[in-house]
Amino acid sequence: MIGIVLADDQHLVRAGFKSILDGEDDFTVVGEAADGEAAVTLARQHRPDVVLMDIQMPGVDGLEATRRIAADERLAGVKVVILTTYDVDEYVYGALRSGASGFLVKDTEPAELIHAVRVVSRGDALLAPSVTRRLIAEFAGRVAPPSPSPVLNSLTEREREVLMLVAGGLSNDEIAQRLVLSPATAKTHVSRIMTKLHARDRAQLVVLAYESAMVTPGWLG
Repeated sequence: MIGIVLADDQHLVRAGFKSILDGEDDFTVVGEAADGEAAVTLARQHRPDVVLMDIQMPGVDGLEATRRIAADERLAGVKVVILTTYDVDEYVYGALRSGASGFLVKDTEPAELIHAVRVVSRGDALLAPSVTRRLIAEFAGRVAPPSPSPVLNSLTEREREVLMLVAGGLSNDEIAQRLVLSPATAKTHVSRIMTKLHARDRAQLVVLAYESAMVTPGWLG
């Protein structure tokens, strides 16, 4: 079962999401929170696979709650997905830097929500990569000028190639096709890169690639 925590200060939003998610045999909503403090508490109590997190909530907001979850080693397996009203919400970039695995627009279709939860719970793909990539490209320059990161020196030439394609929004299968590898080999490369760079998931790899000037907006087309 995929355990889910819903964090949004609007009861109707939570009720709508819960209705959709409870319809799936392999989903279980283990808790609901109306603020970030409660979301962190529920994450620590239930260790869910996914937290669907609104940003603007009273008290502790979703951004701070995401930081707290990402910083807690006991919650390493908990993936946070940011819920936003618009796909160009400037807070989302900060959330991704804080450890969120991706984001969803609140008016997403039910099938997309279900697919997104499954994808993120597996940790093998970034949500809406083309949109997320555009958002990161738009806001990365506002945070700090990109500069080469010495941490990338630990990567092999092949791993650097794979990281660039991850930053381009490609899935493991697409990376395998591009580099003429097996999907299993591509997945192994991504896992090793995350280990070397101490990244929770692919979302953090994308942020790191942009912030270290390894890739620039639009490089993959």
